[in-house]
Amino acid sequence: MSKIRILVLTSSTGGGHDARAEAFAEWCFRLYRHDVDVRIEQMLEKSSVINRAGVGLYNRIQRAAPWLHKLFYAFVELLSYLNRSSVVLGNGYYVKVLQDYRPHLVFSVHDCLNRGYFPLARRILGADHVRCATYCGEFSGGWGYSRNWIEPSVDLYLSRTPTARDYAVKCGIPEARTRVRGSLMLPRAYSEIIPAEERGEFRAKRLGLDPDKFTVFLATGGNGANNHAALLPALLRHADRVQAIVICGRNQETYNELVHWRALHPGFDCYIEAYSEIVHLLMQASDAIVTRGGTTTCAKALHFRCPIVFNAFGGVMPQEALTWKFFRNGAASEKIESAGEFARIVDRWMAEPASYAEVRKNFLRLRYEDDPTVVIDELVGLANGVAGAKLRRLPFPAAKNRAGG
Repeated sequence: MSKIRILVLTSSTGGGHDARAEAFAEWCFRLYRHDVDVRIEQMLEKSSVINRAGVGLYNRIQRAAPWLHKLFYAFVELLSYLNRSSVVLGNGYYVKVLQDYRPHLVFSVHDCLNRGYFPLARRILGADHVRCATYCGEFSGGWGYSRNWIEPSVDLYLSRTPTARDYAVKCGIPEARTRVRGSLMLPRAYSEIIPAEERGEFRAKRLGLDPDKFTVFLATGGNGANNHAALLPALLRHADRVQAIVICGRNQETYNELVHWRALHPGFDCYIEAYSEIVHLLMQASDAIVTRGGTTTCAKALHFRCPIVFNAFGGVMPQEALTWKFFRNGAASEKIESAGEFARIVDRWMAEPASYAEVRKNFLRLRYEDDPTVVIDELVGLANGVAGAKLRRLPFPAAKNRAGG
């Protein structure tokens, strides 16, 4: 039986792009099983030494000096000129992947893997034998929305919000080929739900926390950029009413330091995890989250109704600015650039619970419901317009209660 072959182009600049690639692959398997073959390629890292060095530099800047990313971002924008009609850096590897795999759909979830990549795929495989699609995870447009997202020959362009879609059209994407499709998250984000009345039980049984205390989630991306040590004292001063959930990503040093910090403060309830596979559950157990403006984390926070305090220590990266702008304009979300600013927010919430209630109400106004299977069916259908395969579409199971672990 013939299969649909879908090539997903991603890169580990931050964790969001890879997370969307993994979510797409998992959804395809859940809905279509072995009828759809998904191949994920870390195209930047694997195709060129220069690209690989750029990815490493991006992640180091994010961890150590976010303000420097404004210069780095301006440099990366030059790729939009280099790749006007073909791929310059990493051409050989990409061509080999296309020739060996012969995908029916090339699906990009990364800004630097659109321009040039789609025209080259059509030249190698034939315009009638491949389709091309983009999922752009940005929340809004303007400075920070990379020109590299814009490949006007794309067959289907998926945006997270209407605001971001309108900006893509303004930049050159044909409007008829655009769709607004919300978030691309793993199936378990929709199936593993903690009912509100069981949230306290989850905190107590699964995390060892107090079921009733105000819970603040100090989050980080996969590479572990964080300011947890600076933020925890603001929570400690309210230890009788506040507790924390802390994750450290792939940052073992931070994890080790925080485990020691917790041992020195036995009166403060604190759950600590290194790289977490249950972020979707931790958000549901939290009253607020402190995070940088990564699109994936912020989309999950919105989905799980967990108001965001934006971490702007060391400056705001251009892509993060798009996320911050969306939540600032739509929900008056706050950002912090120092531990003192965070302490003032926590002090206010504890002194005036109504102020937190207002923050949460404004935040939830931005929330939207989306059917995650729609975008998967659209992308698989686009590929099948070339493949002509007979597909068996499975239903997605109903939500499961995971509160007890």
